[in-house]
Amino acid sequence: MRAEILLPLLIVEDSDADFCTLTRMLKKANLTRAIYRCEDGEEALDFLLHQEEYQDRSLAPRPALIILDLNLPGTDGREVLIELKQNPDLQSIPVVIFSTSDNPRDVAECYRCGVSSYISKPMNMELLNQLAETFVQYWLDTVQLPVSSHAN
Repeated sequence: MRAEILLPLLIVEDSDADFCTLTRMLKKANLTRAIYRCEDGEEALDFLLHQEEYQDRSLAPRPALIILDLNLPGTDGREVLIELKQNPDLQSIPVVIFSTSDNPRDVAECYRCGVSSYISKPMNMELLNQLAETFVQYWLDTVQLPVSSHAN
């Protein structure tokens, strides 16, 4: 693995079980990045735009990568994705959809809106483990993520 600045990872996931499973798998795959969590779309936008409880930028550093669930309460993942990709300060952050939906219309719409990758959550724990390892190897070991001049 090449030397790099280990910028944080933001996971936007309302399910405690899915968040715990995902973070456990990421840590098992030797993830050394800080992980931040937002439980709904409004909180994710506040985090990224430094609003409400996240006005202190030290509480909400700019993520190197966002893992976004589609089916969130309130402002859903689709709306968050659109807002991110329309914001010049945030649009370069790669976004990976991690959703139970494998609906071709959801997949097509997310790519049309600028998602970097779309992954359907497997229900099988062994497949989820394999997916997490592949995800970490590709997104966090192989890909060079953007470092913005806006990084905290």
